[in-house]
Order: sequence, then structure tokens, then C-alpha cells
Amino acid sequence: MKFSSRGVVFVGVFLSVAFPLLFPLHLPDKISPETERFKSLIDSLPSDAVVMISFDHEASTVAEVRPLAIALIRHLFSRNLRIIGLALFAEGTAIGNQVLTSIAKEYQKEYGRDWVFLGFRPQYQSTIIGMGENIQNVFPRDYRRRSTAELPLMAEVSNYSKIALVVSVADGDYAGYWVEYAHSRFGVPTAGLVTAVMMTAYLPYLNSGQLAGLVNGLKGAAEYERLLGRPDAAVRGMDAQSLAHLLIFALIVVGNIAYWWKRKR
Repeated sequence: MKFSSRGVVFVGVFLSVAFPLLFPLHLPDKISPETERFKSLIDSLPSDAVVMISFDHEASTVAEVRPLAIALIRHLFSRNLRIIGLALFAEGTAIGNQVLTSIAKEYQKEYGRDWVFLGFRPQYQSTIIGMGENIQNVFPRDYRRRSTAELPLMAEVSNYSKIALVVSVADGDYAGYWVEYAHSRFGVPTAGLVTAVMMTAYLPYLNSGQLAGLVNGLKGAAEYERLLGRPDAAVRGMDAQSLAHLLIFALIVVGNIAYWWKRKR
């Protein structure tokens, strides 16, 4: 079989991406101050505290934000912190429930006591503000159609006053809405796990103290996994991305050398 130069390039790019996903290379990477700050924030929470996680993203960005959510949930459960999950974006509902369910099984956490998933509510403004008054009024039933009044965890948590931190796993503006309607009005500490393209939009919130923590896309997820000592999908993804970039750089150099050599001849 005869391959064209273009075919060789395509095969090379495919192998450079596929190999690290199957066999992680664990390429060295510098941990950003933002990720270190976020891990320290979680470590500083008192034992048995309650953290609210809102899955505020579409399915199209799941490859980038899901590793962020997994690393966060593993960190929380490893410290025996409790979780209340919900979604302000309809597409994030099933994704959030699936991630929470799988990691809860991994750590043998009991639904209703150690974690709860409330589900989705439209109209994010009224949802965020309403939970500041009474969560059960906004979510009388959870995602499993169980009465939230009958869940032991929800019996302890009536509003934001009982929540140590709200974390928005977002691919758009929703982390900012939590700052505007939950942090500014009710004083609950708020953090964001966001896509890389949104990082610059949220840095002013972090620098001003309106966001208590911020982690940046797949790279931030890989850093978070390394800090937890548990490299997983994000580390593999960054290995694949780095190797593909190195190959493309090498191809550019080789192509230019070949061009100038041909021109010289």
C-alpha cells in the first residue's frame, strides 16, 4: 500500500493522540497558582461541611469539564465532605447525576446522607435567589422524585447559611451568575471550574475576591489530578494534546527545511 505525504501526516497525528490516551506518558507540567489555591480552599473546609456543585454546562464541552467535576468530587469525598448537586443548564442534569453516582459508588457514599442530586430548574435567577431563602421550596423533590424534606442531608441544609462553598462547573456565564446572585446577596463563598476559553473572563472575579477559587479547563483538571496524586483522563488528555502539538511543530520545521532545500537546488 502506497501512502501519500498527506496520509503519513494524518496517521502520525492519529498515533500521537491515540497513544497517550491508551498509555499515559505523564509529561511534566507546571502547576498553576489558581489550581493550587483551589485545592487549598477545599482542604481548608471543615470536616463534614456541605458543598453545592452546579453543573452549568452543555454536552458539547463534557470532554473538558467532566474531568474537572470528577477531580472535585473525588477530592470532596476523600475528605468526607458532603455534596448537594444540581444543574442550571438542562444538558448538565444527566451528566451531573451520572458523575456523582459513579464517584459516590467508588467511595461508598450513601445517597440522601452523604450526597444528594436535586436536578434541574429553569430561570437561573429565581433558582439561585430562591435557594438563598429556602432550598426545599425551590426543589420540593430531587432528581429521583423523592421528597427533599425526607432526605437527612436536606433536613440539615435549609439555605446557603449551611453551605460552605458553591462550585459552578461551567462553560459560559453561569459561574458569574452565582457570584452576582448567591455570593453578592447571601455571602456564600463561590468558585468556578470553567473551560479554558472562559478563564480570562473570570480572572477579574478571582483577583477581586468575588470568586474564592478558579480552575482552568483540561489543563487545570490535569493539574488538579496531579495535586491529588490520582492522574486520570485529564492527564491523558494533556499528554495527547502536548504530543500532537510537538508533532505539528516538527512537521512545520521539516516542511520549511524541505521547501528551502528544494528552492536552493
